[in-house]
Amino acid sequence: MADLRHCRGQHPTSNHHDRSTIGKALLVTQQNTAATSRTEPHLDVAALGEQLLGKWAEDRRVSRAIAGRAEFQRIEGQSMAEHRERVLGQLSLLVEEGAIQRAFPESMGGSNNHGGNIAAFEELVTADPSLQIKAGVQWGLFGSAVLHLGTQEHHEKWLPGILNMEIPGAFAMTEIGHGSDVASVATTATYIPETDEFEIHTPFRAAWKEFLGNAGQHGHAAVVFAQLITQGVNHGVHALYVPIRDGNGFLPGIGGEDDGLKGGLNGIDNGRLHFDHVRIPRTNLLNRYGDVDASGKYTSPIASPGRRFFTMLGTLVQGRVSLDGAAVAASKVALQIAVTYAHQRRQFNATSNIQEEVIMDYQRHQRRLISRIATTYAMSFAHESLLEKFDGVFSGASDTDEDRQDLETLAAALKPTSTWNALDILQECREACGGAGFITKNRFTSLRADLDVYVTFEGDNNVLLQLVAKRLLTDYAQEFRHLDAGVLARYVVRQAGNVAINRSGLRQFAQTWADTGSEKRSANFLKDAETQRNLLTDRVQTAVGEVADAMRGAAKLQQAEGARIFNENQHEIIEAARAHGELLLWESFTAALENIKDADTRQIMTWVRDLFGLQLIEKDLAWYQMHGRLSSQRARTLGPYINRLLARLRPHAQDLVDAFGYGPEHLRADIATGIEAERQDEAAEYLRRQRALPDAPMDEKVLVARRKAEEKAQRHAAKAAAKKGRKVGA
Repeated sequence: MADLRHCRGQHPTSNHHDRSTIGKALLVTQQNTAATSRTEPHLDVAALGEQLLGKWAEDRRVSRAIAGRAEFQRIEGQSMAEHRERVLGQLSLLVEEGAIQRAFPESMGGSNNHGGNIAAFEELVTADPSLQIKAGVQWGLFGSAVLHLGTQEHHEKWLPGILNMEIPGAFAMTEIGHGSDVASVATTATYIPETDEFEIHTPFRAAWKEFLGNAGQHGHAAVVFAQLITQGVNHGVHALYVPIRDGNGFLPGIGGEDDGLKGGLNGIDNGRLHFDHVRIPRTNLLNRYGDVDASGKYTSPIASPGRRFFTMLGTLVQGRVSLDGAAVAASKVALQIAVTYAHQRRQFNATSNIQEEVIMDYQRHQRRLISRIATTYAMSFAHESLLEKFDGVFSGASDTDEDRQDLETLAAALKPTSTWNALDILQECREACGGAGFITKNRFTSLRADLDVYVTFEGDNNVLLQLVAKRLLTDYAQEFRHLDAGVLARYVVRQAGNVAINRSGLRQFAQTWADTGSEKRSANFLKDAETQRNLLTDRVQTAVGEVADAMRGAAKLQQAEGARIFNENQHEIIEAARAHGELLLWESFTAALENIKDADTRQIMTWVRDLFGLQLIEKDLAWYQMHGRLSSQRARTLGPYINRLLARLRPHAQDLVDAFGYGPEHLRADIATGIEAERQDEAAEYLRRQRALPDAPMDEKVLVARRKAEEKAQRHAAKAAAKKGRKVGA
């Protein structure tokens, strides 16, 4: 151990972080000892880590360097007031670092680098999720709304102050009464031609703007979403720039409340706003997609009110994109901590009376952690695809209506998947580290508390999946629109026979094994990429087809009846969208395998992909059996094959999480510093010395066993003597 300790003291924020070097060195020694005679593939950690950094690798590196500095990191145990002031100050530090302009025009000091901006921004979650989200409110929501919904006049007037933090601002969209239903917000912006002003008004308490970052304390302005009314016509939701505070507090007609202490993210001053006939200049309307002239006439380059509404909201999709990426980053940090600890923590004498087992060697622990490593890799590769789609749209390289719709659908599918997975991963990592995982300084509890709200903001996950499902149903209907009557007739017959549509022919293919297969053939079947793709794709296609069949004609019914039918199928709709999101993850993972050049690394990552795909099938195994996609015999082999994959991946677990690329300055968890390896070594050395002592205490079990052995020997001797005596007497 002494030869490793020269590494200590390199990290300025802790006396313990450098112990990770010791822990990793010990792990390498353990793995090398176990692998002296094996021919298993070797993982190229550096190359895999580079691939995970993706297209905007340099932007990520720069942001990770910032997140690794003490002045940007959370101080556990601070009061809410202290935490808020620290995070506010950190935003100014980001400005000084030149870290926030990437997505803005060159005229504003930016580089029109939308993908790199999100890639860098999401890495801040490793420093403090409150910093990531507050920065997102200031520049990703408030600033981006002015940039994307406003025109050049607005950019010149407000963006410099927004960028340099002279104008901290809020994004006032959500209302207490209409959280995810933005189209129905009740706040109004009525044009008054006599004064050339808009009047912003909150007509009742349920219309108060709620959960707004920067509204509780720091915000001086807000982009307010309201129903735009002019000349007696409501033109739907539009955005307006509204000053809300000066140095003395709220401006006249504006009120609000601080949301106070929350379950997490307490470095952000969330609050409520309401408006009592507040007047603002007509030119404060962010009028890129809808304008009102001095006479009150409304014009828009988009004729359809519905399309105009979704176009305006679509410019703000980056919030969902960044949450997806931040959830992935937090999952990586948690797994890197938990797996490092699991390679050092020992428990129970399972195979030896001298040394306890490393808990990573237990199959259940492998199920808990390695399976979630696989999920995190899938999330990471899928996020990179989402980021490239986002950058294409916002840079203008591929900005058609179809591209924007695809981006919206992709973000709405992946954000729920990643944020729910992140909560699961954080909780499982916490439990896998026992009581140590519950100690605040080991990060899990704070990260989970902060990420909890990710599943409900920037769109509640269930609502987002409902949007995805509607897109799937629309695409499904359009596909059938181009088929001839004969095809439709055959489809209806198959449905009537209770056999769901199956374009892949998988039903017949899967069932052929039932009577003639073997376990080995079944394993080969399951690990085949095309089999996994067919099963996962069929899960989505069949679910969408069944819902479409159940809802056929609902659009032509009266509103109440159509809503009833939709509501009766809501669970199935959301489940179909969830399965679609999981399929997207699998497809992204599979595509990423093609970019791995090293054969050994590609083999290991193929096992990881197989583990991810098969655990999805295992999760929905009842569905596959009920729909005749897998026989009972084949289904029974799924679990054992997953266990075999876990055993194959066990030697590579640490390498897989090390490839995530986070250093001790990002993990900041005592249990991932090597301190546990030191404790275990100290314990092992103590026990070794104890056993060598001539007067070492004897274990009671050993003493009992020895006495029993002696008593048994005595009985045998007595029997032998008695037998000998009988022979002599004879």
